[in-house]
Amino acid sequence: MDNQLSITVIYATPDRQWIESLQIPAGTTVRQALQLSRLPQQVSDLKVETQPIGVFGQVVDHDYVLQNGDRLEVYRPLLADPKEARRLRAKGKR
Repeated sequence: MDNQLSITVIYATPDRQWIESLQIPAGTTVRQALQLSRLPQQVSDLKVETQPIGVFGQVVDHDYVLQNGDRLEVYRPLLADPKEARRLRAKGKR
C-alpha cells in the first residue's frame, strides 16, 4: 500500500459542502484526482476543467502532482472583486 495516497477533495457553495476522501495512486495529478472523485457527478453545473483549484489554500495547476494528505479545494468563481466590495462597504459606513 506504499503507492497509495490519501487526499480529500472539497467544494462548497453557500448552501452545501462536499467533502470526499480518496485513496489515489502515487503520482496522481489534480486533473486525474478530480476525475476519480464523484464531485463532477454530484454537482452537475460544476466545470472542474475550468475552475480554479488549490491545495491547502494555494492555487495549483491541474497538472500538479498530489502528495499524501493533500486537501484538494475546488474554488467557485468570484461574483465581485473583493477590493471593490470592501471599498463599497467602507463608503457605506461613512
